[in-house]
Amino acid sequence: MSKINIGVIGAGSFGTAMAVHLAKNGHPVTLWAYENAVVDAVNSIRENTTYLPGIILPQNILATTSLKDTVGGKKLVLQVNPSHATRSVMEQAIQFSDDDTIFLNCTKGIENDTLLTMSELLLEILPPTNHNQLAVLSGPSFAREVAIGLPTAVTVASKNFETARYCQSILANERFRVYTSEDIVGLELASALKNVIAIAAGISDGLGYGHNTRAALITRGMAEILRLGKKMGANEMTFLGLSGMGDLVLTCTGDLSRNRSVGIQLGQGKTLDEVLTSMKMIAEGVKTAKAAFALSRKHGVEMPIIEQIYLVIFEGKSPKKAVHDLMTRESKSENSGLQ
Repeated sequence: MSKINIGVIGAGSFGTAMAVHLAKNGHPVTLWAYENAVVDAVNSIRENTTYLPGIILPQNILATTSLKDTVGGKKLVLQVNPSHATRSVMEQAIQFSDDDTIFLNCTKGIENDTLLTMSELLLEILPPTNHNQLAVLSGPSFAREVAIGLPTAVTVASKNFETARYCQSILANERFRVYTSEDIVGLELASALKNVIAIAAGISDGLGYGHNTRAALITRGMAEILRLGKKMGANEMTFLGLSGMGDLVLTCTGDLSRNRSVGIQLGQGKTLDEVLTSMKMIAEGVKTAKAAFALSRKHGVEMPIIEQIYLVIFEGKSPKKAVHDLMTRESKSENSGLQ
């Protein structure tokens, strides 16, 4: 595969990690950051000291605050903004794209006001000429481990097989295995909702509960995600794959998980404001909890763990009371609602 010019919009930890990965694959990468301090650090000392400290960035990464420079003339553009900023940033960025520009969404979230996934949001603002050039990346992939080259496997989904296959060829190497899929709906729902379940797993850990409790939350959390996914037309096999169970297990158990960290601190008695003010980076699960609860109501799908996390985060419910209410719900068959 010949080397191409790539743009990465969003210089948080994962955007920076993907820029490092693509640069190591030999591609020149333009990395857009909102903060001048991030741009200056990347270009001067070759390090994103704010969001991915300790990782030396290759010389073929150029940071900028110019969306025109990031998108203009690029064959592939990665969208890695926080979900709440995606619409405003991408509405500006898309004006600089070409008809053949491929957009690869790497953000795992749902827009709260519209309940749109990120690909649905992008389809609203992308020109029709680019609709077949839209793909989604997901899977168990902590940013730091991607950046240092630990073996990782992910999935790229697109309605257009050629688009997915092209992204696969650009991203893959001996340390980064990429599968393809056509199930964008399943990929995005699984990747967004697992962040909420990870907050629940963190709360369990923060309360001092054991491995039994965490395993139950992971398993029943996946049951909830699967129920909603099937109702919204996803392929249930997606939820058994990398972007489903793989990403859920990672985010619920890994020490690098921001969403699990939020949950741990909530379980230890901190308020949400105290938790969020202590964090540099965004835990998508906090905002997604609100959207996930709204989606469950919209589609008439029972999601008790999602509901309890929503109540803890937005209604001030006690985490211990939330656990009690989950454990004392009406008894039912394990496979209830999955058929």
